[in-house]
Amino acid sequence: MKITVAISGASGSNLGVNFVKKIPKEIEVFVVFSKSAKTALKLENGISANKLFEEYKNVTVFKDSNIGASIASGSFKVDKMIILPCSMNTLAKCAVGISDSLITRAFTVMLKEKRDIVLAPREMPLNSIVLENMLKLSNLGITIAPPVLGYYSAQQSLVDMENFLIGKWFDLLKIDNNLYKRWE
Repeated sequence: MKITVAISGASGSNLGVNFVKKIPKEIEVFVVFSKSAKTALKLENGISANKLFEEYKNVTVFKDSNIGASIASGSFKVDKMIILPCSMNTLAKCAVGISDSLITRAFTVMLKEKRDIVLAPREMPLNSIVLENMLKLSNLGITIAPPVLGYYSAQQSLVDMENFLIGKWFDLLKIDNNLYKRWE
């Protein structure tokens, strides 16, 4: 399996980083950070995105400005894509077909190729424009899955909460996991 993980500039960019770190090593991963995501990681977590995944042999990181990257072409078969977190700017661009970065270009390619896409919008409250954009994308077959906790798995820490969310996104992308306690 091949998956693109786009990390856009919403608060919570570290969720995207932790998502990538938990992906099984047999899955090939392509990561793209938006410029705003790099800023959010630095401000919220004190993390530089530049060398985050150097030791991960299954991860390739592309610059968002690299429109010629392999994931920008439909002939390069990527099975799934998640934008995590998905900023409202990125969501809007996806909803209207603007492909001015590698993230939005890869999204457009995945959409035209009818491949699995999950968007994890990270904002609240949601205004009418955002809700209309989400509905439009949902009607196109994109899964809209914001980071919303399910309390039945009895999270006790921030790590437990993140594992629950990442596990739910893995479920949507058909990636086997035991990251959270399931309902019995």
